[in-house]
Amino acid sequence: MTYPRQFSPGMVRSLEVLVAVAETGQMRSGAKLLGLSQPAASHHIAALEREYGVTLLDRTTRPARLTLAGARLHAQAVRILNAMVDMETEMRRTGQPSISMLRVGVQASVATTLTAPLVSLVQERYGVEDMTLHAGQSGDHERLLRTKQADLAITSDPFLDLDGLERHSVLRESFLLVLPASDTGPVDSLDAVQARLPLVRFANSTYAGRLITQHLRRLRFEPGRVIQADRSSMITSCVAQGMGFSLLTPTLLIDGMVENMALRICPLPVAGLSRALTVVARKGELLDLPAAVAAKAKTVLSDQVARFVGDIGTQALRVDAT
Repeated sequence: MTYPRQFSPGMVRSLEVLVAVAETGQMRSGAKLLGLSQPAASHHIAALEREYGVTLLDRTTRPARLTLAGARLHAQAVRILNAMVDMETEMRRTGQPSISMLRVGVQASVATTLTAPLVSLVQERYGVEDMTLHAGQSGDHERLLRTKQADLAITSDPFLDLDGLERHSVLRESFLLVLPASDTGPVDSLDAVQARLPLVRFANSTYAGRLITQHLRRLRFEPGRVIQADRSSMITSCVAQGMGFSLLTPTLLIDGMVENMALRICPLPVAGLSRALTVVARKGELLDLPAAVAAKAKTVLSDQVARFVGDIGTQALRVDAT
């Protein structure tokens, strides 16, 4: 009997790199998604090209595109990697009750608050031995789930356009008006606030930033001066130093309040702006773990909001969201 050549772990990694580069559209982004340097990712692509004697990327274009051979290998690589994940899932179901490995994406704004409680939960209740956590924005989580580099994500975007996922609500929270503690001016309208302070908000590259921009556009509110950032801690630090005002939810305020930042928190004078946090996982792969993670996150975040943000934060939470 003739056996095929061995399919080495290095080959599997090279196929993962090809898929990541194809999904993100750039060598640098694909490498970052896998935790590799750009030269290392390029080395993997070159190894595949040497192995099969073909050119996989058209490097004369920017960004580089898959050649016909690259597109065909990409399609096969997706099937192979999906089959390997399916095999692992099947073994998890039939071989042992515990989940040996778990890869989790966590919304950056709640990562510090949730990391330790979630690690304790999955280790003690589910016997997870190897856990990897990625803090980031919802766009990062979508790529991780789509390329099967994450099993589960706690995220602000439920990715309703992606099939094959299960979703468990954590909470829905209304945005609040956040000002420097030294500010004593009127807060009955955003126009009154922006007359004395610029708006410090999430950048449009983030899900929260897009929510805020769309809502303010519907209200026909045009901020005259804007400072943008992609982390809640950067926003709260600017506000605490008197550089502007912001629109933030209770969970986005936790890190700043833990650091005793001098903030004045008021109800938002315009209604209807809120965000949801959801646990998203590939359907049927992790038993009841995604639901347990959602329940734990709900409890921890509600407790921390009550402790550090106070009654105004608690009143802005809706933990029975669906």
